[in-house]
Amino acid sequence: MSKATSNAWFVAQLRPHGLAQARKHLNRQGFQTFSPACLTNHERQGKLIQERKPLFPGYLFINFDPSLGGWTAINSTRGISRLITTDPRHPPRPLPEKLMVGLKARCDSSELILPADDLAIGDRIRILSGPFADLITKIDSLPDTTRIGVLIELMGRKVRITLPRSQITTVPS
Repeated sequence: MSKATSNAWFVAQLRPHGLAQARKHLNRQGFQTFSPACLTNHERQGKLIQERKPLFPGYLFINFDPSLGGWTAINSTRGISRLITTDPRHPPRPLPEKLMVGLKARCDSSELILPADDLAIGDRIRILSGPFADLITKIDSLPDTTRIGVLIELMGRKVRITLPRSQITTVPS
């Protein structure tokens, strides 16, 4: 019988660099796992690199039914430090179903967080703060879930910059 159910999700703390190992061993034991990630951009040796990073570093969501037993094996699984519980003598309490449904809905099939669909390339925006405050421009790119790219004219040249989503607001066309 499978240990996974459709809505009983719990959290486990990982050992350092233990995500891949924990997922492999938990999946082999019949547990379903979930580790949402996001794409981040950074510069390395002058090149812009896009890298996948865990949304909750050091933690892994695990789906199981505590009434079936066998969940105590999670604590001795390679890569896992401990299952987060309020009282280790009792079965853990599941995370709220709405939280997990919402989180999973924001991810694609590879568990990558999708950008919020409230913005699209070509949308007109106003920059709210910083050196370009009150500038109205259009979205040029959506490099990750937390930033937007714009093309601005600066001293007679078009320059690409990225901004945090919190620094902009949409402007009706």
